[in-house]
Amino acid sequence: MKQVFSHPWNLSLQEAIKLQEELKKKIVLKKGFSEIKRIAGADISFSKKSNRAYAGVIVFSFPELEILEEQHAIGSSIFPYIPGLLTFREGPLLSEAFKKIKTEPDVIIFDGQGIAHPKRLGLATHMGILLDKPTIGCAKSKLIGTYQEPEKEKGSYSFLKDEGEVIGAVLRTEKNTSCIFVSPGHKIDLESSIEIVLGCLRGRKIPEPTRQAHLLVNRLRVEDR
Repeated sequence: MKQVFSHPWNLSLQEAIKLQEELKKKIVLKKGFSEIKRIAGADISFSKKSNRAYAGVIVFSFPELEILEEQHAIGSSIFPYIPGLLTFREGPLLSEAFKKIKTEPDVIIFDGQGIAHPKRLGLATHMGILLDKPTIGCAKSKLIGTYQEPEKEKGSYSFLKDEGEVIGAVLRTEKNTSCIFVSPGHKIDLESSIEIVLGCLRGRKIPEPTRQAHLLVNRLRVEDR
């Protein structure tokens, strides 16, 4: 799978922030596809004792969600953990994993934020620009924004807002469970992002593509001990 746009990853804090401002101009929040036949989930896991990291990408058929391809990359991260700049820590290995993918997905769901980010450039948005693909951010916790708690029923959601701007949705994926935070990444709108995430649920809180990617990277980390 080709990476359409590239940039250096080994940047200073100031250089990384400047790059975010430049990439922000490239964001497209309109639906960039007509139908979905393949969908991917991506995640990364870090060793607690070192900078060793494990990135995984799994491509599924859609809507069946049968696994078509699985790839990973293992290495060390050189960028420090800084909230708001996590893509510079996670992006290099995720890029390596995506380069190995032969079954190109129509949409990619990332375990992270899309535009629900102080610079509107979370992991899903940043990687969406690099890959030139429709992407969705699907996070377990909020980074920024305010919201009202959705109804308790599955599929209920409320808007996540930052200073009046809608930046995502707080989505209930199972009755009476805690919500997840969905935001468009790139080349997609919020309505489509919510619809796709709901279409990827298989009786769990987390959509199947990122759930399986999460299991993959955790398995890789355990096996590498």
